[in-house]
Amino acid sequence: MCGWAEHCRRGLLAGLALAALVPSGTASALAGERLPRGIGQPLTQEEIARIDRDARFDGAGLPEGEGTVAEGEALYAAHCAACHGEFADGVGRIPALIGGEGTLTSAQPVRTVGSFWPYAPGVFDYIHRAMPEGHAFSLRPKEVYALVAYLLNLNDIVEDDFIASASSLPKVRMPNRKGFVMPPHPVAQGRRCMRKCRARPVVTARAPARLEGSMTGDEEEPQP
Repeated sequence: MCGWAEHCRRGLLAGLALAALVPSGTASALAGERLPRGIGQPLTQEEIARIDRDARFDGAGLPEGEGTVAEGEALYAAHCAACHGEFADGVGRIPALIGGEGTLTSAQPVRTVGSFWPYAPGVFDYIHRAMPEGHAFSLRPKEVYALVAYLLNLNDIVEDDFIASASSLPKVRMPNRKGFVMPPHPVAQGRRCMRKCRARPVVTARAPARLEGSMTGDEEEPQP
């Protein structure tokens, strides 16, 4: 029973992960679709809205709202400083959020908001869906915008009067924007790697129903 429960748990987590990866707006289009094999039931628009919160690197999916650097400073002290440090320099094994410039090619790279993250909307997306630790989704969009503005300001990426919003974050040039490149793989580049593929797979061989010496049901494998 424990093995089956673990299998179900992994299936549920995989389903949630796939739902989180659906592009913004796509999940809504799937509402009401008939599910295969009669398993489960279609999600309602309200249920989809609770999980369809992802934001893309280009700003698609960012919610309405805005936040200033000053507002973010107060929110950081209340929700983030206990783990990430009063000045975002990390506490114990909790990573720092500032610094690390010029270390990514070294033997000990320091990956922070300022040195590593390539796009500002991604910072919003991560905080919005995962922070504070153990209290995900507890912050309102305007509070997350303020926190992002404050962290970008701490890393000297934006000025003190910067206002983070759905329109301003995609325009922010992060220091490591060119540090991420598309892998040289034909699938990633949108090109097929094979030609004249069969329309349907063909089974060329099958494994035997039972291998000699393997476990079958409750039987144990023979001892040598």
